[in-house]
Amino acid sequence: MLAGLPYIADDPELAADLARAARLSERFNASSVDGPGARRAILAELLGDLGEGVEIRPPLHVDYGYHISVGRGSFLNFGAVLLDVARITIGADALFGPGVQLLTPTHPLDPERRRAKWESAKPISVGDNVWLGGGVIVCPGVTIGENTVVGAGAVVTKDLPAGVVALGNPARVVRTL
Repeated sequence: MLAGLPYIADDPELAADLARAARLSERFNASSVDGPGARRAILAELLGDLGEGVEIRPPLHVDYGYHISVGRGSFLNFGAVLLDVARITIGADALFGPGVQLLTPTHPLDPERRRAKWESAKPISVGDNVWLGGGVIVCPGVTIGENTVVGAGAVVTKDLPAGVVALGNPARVVRTL
């Protein structure tokens, strides 16, 4: 799975990991009245690495959780979807608007392989001090360079360099910062 090779997702070990993440996500998503300390404790158990001062507002949706690393001081607004079949790395001081989706899974184009439930995944990396506007979708295998801003609703299908503004579907660089 992490190597990017095809696999079948209904493996019993993977199913147990999905169930674990679902239980922890459910606890986190119901924790808004328990305060940030309780939420942080759940996130520390759910995620692979959680930097100091990270704030993630519920609801949060993940596949496994433990393939996700969030750098110090980052903020993820309501409704983040982090499908971490492959590694997701979020740098320090990143800002995510509501409804941002980081999607590492991919499926074969061949209908028979898709029907047989084969899939694979490619990692996503978001650099330090990146701002992803509300509703941004980042596709499998994408790297976004540090200090980059991606406008609301953009669909990022290819790598973005550091220090640019990108907009649209597919996202395209419109300005250097």
